[in-house]
Amino acid sequence: MLRFRHKFKKFKKIKMLRRQRFRNRSFYNDNKILDMNKMNVVVLTGAGISAESGIQTFRSSDGLWEEHRVEDVATPEGFARNPQLVQRFYNERRHQLQQDNIQPNPAHFALAKLEELLGDNFLLVTQNIDNLHERAGSKRVVHMHGELLKVRCSWSNQVLEWTGDLSPDERCHCCQFPQPLRPHIVWFGEMPL
Repeated sequence: MLRFRHKFKKFKKIKMLRRQRFRNRSFYNDNKILDMNKMNVVVLTGAGISAESGIQTFRSSDGLWEEHRVEDVATPEGFARNPQLVQRFYNERRHQLQQDNIQPNPAHFALAKLEELLGDNFLLVTQNIDNLHERAGSKRVVHMHGELLKVRCSWSNQVLEWTGDLSPDERCHCCQFPQPLRPHIVWFGEMPL
């Protein structure tokens, strides 16, 4: 019995040392993050991070492109041909984003915490057009493909906050250009922002 107790204590000590060693290697160890302050960190996110929050993606098997043709709703030519269809498509996306059950998930909050710890040494670049990163607390966010809750003047490129429905009759508040406001989204054939 004494021999067994001795082996058990030795086993417990080895297990504790391993756990301690693992804890020291953990990415979330504050000391490691503070060491990261000496370098710049850029994080790129895509559709997967928002899919976990319930946002329908464009390319998944049941995605938005299954219901709509890309050429009709995500190109400058489609907008010129049928602005009502394009506006309706993005109005539906805007409504989905503003539903109560669509909330940032733990990954969004973890990135906001990382930004808080790293400050100006952190930059978040996202391909997503939603605002879930901002709602989680991220401030330094670059939206490569535009933002769903903004619209852009077709003439002056003035960007405006927009949370409601958009219709082809809406005009730019600044210049009153006779062309309709368009979603502040990078469409196929356009350069990322």
